[in-house]
Amino acid sequence: MTPEDVLGRLDARLSPVRRIAYVVAALTGFVGSALIALLWATEPALPTRTGVAFAVLIAIGLSWTVVGLWAITRRTPLYARDRVVAGMLALAAWAVFTLGAVIVAPPVRPWLIAVIGALGLAAVTNLLTALRKRSTLLRRKAELGG
Repeated sequence: MTPEDVLGRLDARLSPVRRIAYVVAALTGFVGSALIALLWATEPALPTRTGVAFAVLIAIGLSWTVVGLWAITRRTPLYARDRVVAGMLALAAWAVFTLGAVIVAPPVRPWLIAVIGALGLAAVTNLLTALRKRSTLLRRKAELGG
Protein backbone atom coordinates (compact mmCIF):
# COMPACT_ATOMS: atom_id res chain seq x y z
CA MET A 1 0.00 0.00 0.00
CA THR A 2 1.42 3.35 -1.03
CA PRO A 3 1.20 6.55 1.01
CA GLU A 4 -1.32 7.86 -1.54
CA ASP A 5 -3.54 4.83 -0.90
CA VAL A 6 -3.40 5.39 2.84
CA LEU A 7 -4.12 9.12 2.44
CA GLY A 8 -7.03 8.25 0.18
CA ARG A 9 -8.49 6.03 2.89
CA LEU A 10 -7.92 8.72 5.52
CA ASP A 11 -9.75 11.27 3.35
CA ALA A 12 -12.78 9.02 2.99
CA ARG A 13 -16.11 10.36 4.09
CA LEU A 14 -18.42 8.47 6.44
CA SER A 15 -19.02 4.87 5.48
CA PRO A 16 -22.57 3.86 4.55
CA VAL A 17 -22.90 2.00 7.86
CA ARG A 18 -21.89 5.09 9.88
CA ARG A 19 -24.20 7.26 7.77
CA ILE A 20 -27.11 4.92 8.53
CA ALA A 21 -26.18 4.96 12.24
CA TYR A 22 -26.26 8.77 12.26
CA VAL A 23 -29.57 8.84 10.39
CA VAL A 24 -30.99 6.47 13.02
CA ALA A 25 -29.56 8.64 15.84
CA ALA A 26 -31.03 11.79 14.29
CA LEU A 27 -34.43 10.21 13.74
CA THR A 28 -34.50 8.64 17.20
CA GLY A 29 -33.60 11.94 18.84
CA PHE A 30 -36.24 13.80 16.85
CA VAL A 31 -39.02 11.24 17.34
CA GLY A 32 -38.24 10.91 21.05
CA SER A 33 -38.30 14.68 21.48
CA ALA A 34 -41.55 14.95 19.54
CA LEU A 35 -43.22 12.24 21.62
CA ILE A 36 -42.12 13.83 24.89
CA ALA A 37 -43.32 17.25 23.65
CA LEU A 38 -46.69 15.73 22.73
CA LEU A 39 -47.01 14.12 26.14
CA TRP A 40 -46.07 17.38 27.81
CA ALA A 41 -48.57 19.33 25.69
CA THR A 42 -51.43 16.95 26.48
CA GLU A 43 -50.79 16.90 30.24
CA PRO A 44 -50.88 20.55 31.36
CA ALA A 45 -51.22 19.75 35.07
CA LEU A 46 -47.85 18.04 35.48
CA PRO A 47 -45.63 19.10 38.37
CA THR A 48 -42.95 21.71 37.61
CA ARG A 49 -40.07 19.28 38.07
CA THR A 50 -41.67 16.93 35.53
CA GLY A 51 -41.89 19.81 33.07
CA VAL A 52 -38.23 20.61 33.66
CA ALA A 53 -37.30 16.95 33.13
CA PHE A 54 -39.33 16.88 29.90
CA ALA A 55 -37.62 20.06 28.67
CA VAL A 56 -34.19 18.57 29.36
CA LEU A 57 -35.09 15.31 27.60
CA ILE A 58 -36.39 17.25 24.60
CA ALA A 59 -33.17 19.29 24.46
CA ILE A 60 -31.03 16.13 24.63
CA GLY A 61 -33.07 14.46 21.88
CA LEU A 62 -32.84 17.52 19.64
CA SER A 63 -29.10 17.69 20.31
CA TRP A 64 -28.73 14.15 18.97
CA THR A 65 -30.79 15.18 15.96
CA VAL A 66 -28.43 18.08 15.28
CA VAL A 67 -25.33 15.90 15.71
CA GLY A 68 -26.74 13.25 13.37
CA LEU A 69 -27.64 15.80 10.71
CA TRP A 70 -24.27 17.53 11.06
CA ALA A 71 -22.38 14.27 10.60
CA ILE A 72 -24.30 13.05 7.56
CA THR A 73 -24.13 16.40 5.76
CA ARG A 74 -20.36 16.80 5.98
CA ARG A 75 -18.70 16.57 2.58
CA THR A 76 -15.18 16.52 3.95
CA PRO A 77 -13.29 13.91 5.96
CA LEU A 78 -14.13 14.10 9.65
CA TYR A 79 -11.09 12.29 11.07
CA ALA A 80 -13.29 10.98 13.90
CA ARG A 81 -14.49 14.49 14.79
CA ASP A 82 -18.04 13.09 14.68
CA ARG A 83 -17.11 10.61 17.38
CA VAL A 84 -15.60 13.34 19.56
CA VAL A 85 -18.71 15.51 19.20
CA ALA A 86 -20.97 12.55 20.02
CA GLY A 87 -18.78 11.71 23.03
CA MET A 88 -18.97 15.29 24.32
CA LEU A 89 -22.74 15.31 23.88
CA ALA A 90 -23.03 12.02 25.77
CA LEU A 91 -20.90 13.41 28.59
CA ALA A 92 -22.97 16.61 28.75
CA ALA A 93 -26.23 14.61 28.78
CA TRP A 94 -24.84 12.45 31.59
CA ALA A 95 -23.86 15.54 33.61
CA VAL A 96 -27.34 17.05 33.22
CA PHE A 97 -28.94 13.71 34.12
CA THR A 98 -26.73 13.39 37.20
CA LEU A 99 -27.46 16.91 38.37
CA GLY A 100 -31.18 16.42 37.84
CA ALA A 101 -31.23 13.05 39.59
CA VAL A 102 -29.39 14.41 42.62
CA ILE A 103 -31.69 17.46 42.85
CA VAL A 104 -34.98 15.66 42.18
CA ALA A 105 -34.41 12.41 44.03
CA PRO A 106 -32.76 13.12 47.39
CA PRO A 107 -31.72 11.07 49.17
CA VAL A 108 -29.93 9.36 46.32
CA ARG A 109 -30.46 5.60 46.44
CA PRO A 110 -27.61 3.09 45.95
CA TRP A 111 -29.12 1.76 42.72
CA LEU A 112 -29.23 5.31 41.33
CA ILE A 113 -25.59 5.81 42.24
CA ALA A 114 -24.77 2.60 40.35
CA VAL A 115 -26.72 3.75 37.28
CA ILE A 116 -25.13 7.21 37.37
CA GLY A 117 -21.68 5.68 37.76
CA ALA A 118 -22.16 3.21 34.89
CA LEU A 119 -23.50 5.89 32.55
CA GLY A 120 -20.68 8.27 33.49
CA LEU A 121 -18.06 5.59 32.95
CA ALA A 122 -19.53 4.77 29.53
CA ALA A 123 -19.62 8.45 28.53
CA VAL A 124 -16.04 9.14 29.63
CA THR A 125 -14.76 5.93 28.01
CA ASN A 126 -16.46 6.77 24.71
CA LEU A 127 -15.09 10.31 24.71
CA LEU A 128 -11.54 9.20 25.52
CA THR A 129 -11.69 6.50 22.85
CA ALA A 130 -12.91 9.05 20.30
CA LEU A 131 -10.17 11.52 21.22
CA ARG A 132 -7.50 8.80 20.87
CA LYS A 133 -8.91 7.69 17.52
CA ARG A 134 -8.99 11.26 16.20
CA SER A 135 -5.45 11.91 17.44
CA THR A 136 -4.21 8.73 15.75
CA LEU A 137 -5.85 9.63 12.44
CA LEU A 138 -4.51 13.18 12.47
CA ARG A 139 -1.03 11.97 13.39
CA ARG A 140 -1.11 9.42 10.58
CA LYS A 141 -2.25 12.10 8.14
CA ALA A 142 0.62 14.37 9.19
CA GLU A 143 3.16 11.54 8.90
CA LEU A 144 2.02 10.78 5.38
CA GLY A 145 2.30 14.41 4.38
CA GLY A 146 -1.42 15.07 3.87
